[in-house]
Amino acid sequence: MKANQKTRVVVDAMGGDYAPEEIVKGAVSAAEGDGLEVLLVGPPDIVEAELAKYDTSGLSIRSIPADDYIGEGENPALAARRKPNSSIAVAMRMMKEGEADGLISGGPTGAIVTSAICTIGMIEGIKRPVIGGAIFDAAPKTVVFDCGVNMDCKPYHLLTFAVLGSVYCKKLLGVADPVIGLLNIGAEGSKGNQLTKETYSLLEKSGLNFIGNIEGYELLSGRANVIVCDAFVGNVLFKFVESIGLFEDTAGADEKRDLGGGLIWGVNGIVRKVHGHSRASHVALKISHVKLAAEVDLIGAVKSELAAIMKLTKT
Repeated sequence: MKANQKTRVVVDAMGGDYAPEEIVKGAVSAAEGDGLEVLLVGPPDIVEAELAKYDTSGLSIRSIPADDYIGEGENPALAARRKPNSSIAVAMRMMKEGEADGLISGGPTGAIVTSAICTIGMIEGIKRPVIGGAIFDAAPKTVVFDCGVNMDCKPYHLLTFAVLGSVYCKKLLGVADPVIGLLNIGAEGSKGNQLTKETYSLLEKSGLNFIGNIEGYELLSGRANVIVCDAFVGNVLFKFVESIGLFEDTAGADEKRDLGGGLIWGVNGIVRKVHGHSRASHVALKISHVKLAAEVDLIGAVKSELAAIMKLTKT
């Protein structure tokens, strides 16, 4: 972005259980902040009717036309391909063409990920998109990667998860030299399955601040800032944390805990998935998080750190 240029966040106005009402309301609230332009994508008659409910004079917010949208009942990946003029597809093309600095959607995850991969592509050196974040209120500067996308991984994939988690902590949580831990069944490097053993070896050569394996009882200790695992383990862990109430999923708690959770990490742009049941306050908060991610050049930081680590590990 150029100096003094507003950060442009494109919003899928039709994505989510309460779209477009709550999405538009949240977007208007976000647009009241400084240095931000909000672009609402969806059928003009629907989006503009919602915008007309608010006094938007003086706000940098406008409607971008899209012919269609993807609903929750559809096959998300298939619909992303069959509806080239859906709200998420139009929003993603704006990202590709440099007309937006970041994107949020509460639509189906599969549609968002498919559209992102097909339109803006992956960051060179990252083979799979990742979802990660800080999931423990008791350890707000500890993040878990991957929380739910990649079930069958190779060691290289887990290495890239560590890189993404490291950039997350540096840029969004203010941790200067993030500590990396590999989630495993024992502390010794020889413990675990073939995946963890080979990943351990890669992380040792990575130049990252790798302290070795982290066991389950250390998750809340703060010993590691980035906990690396495949999504089979990460998703079980995430849902266990949800089930016992270790965090409260409210806008206030989320603001304290997590700026990066929900980002589709690894795609070549700032793309954020918000919960389908998000209300206006959550939407406004997530827009502000996307604005911050754009301002700190999150994608540039990932590319730079990944390139350096690939040289060290020769992968």
